[in-house]
Amino acid sequence: MTSVEEILCKLDTADNVTKNKLENILVDKGESVIPELIDKLQVVKGVKRGVVAMSLIRLGEDSVKYLKEAATANKDFEWVARYLISEIQGIAA
Repeated sequence: MTSVEEILCKLDTADNVTKNKLENILVDKGESVIPELIDKLQVVKGVKRGVVAMSLIRLGEDSVKYLKEAATANKDFEWVARYLISEIQGIAA
């Protein structure tokens, strides 16, 4: 099984097709990777950040609890968490 870290490293050289495949792999891993994805979202930049954010949105309601916890622990991350939660729940930010 490929780790989240390995998948994120592959994004450095990925074209759009590969990027989409890697995002699908992250989503297919399910709820178990959400805490790690949220940790990564707070430190990665660029394409990696976008793929991690989209993966969390696609994982849906399962992500919300973890996003709220991260926002409470890291006030600088609060706006990002709020935005993703609004995307997941379909509420205007």
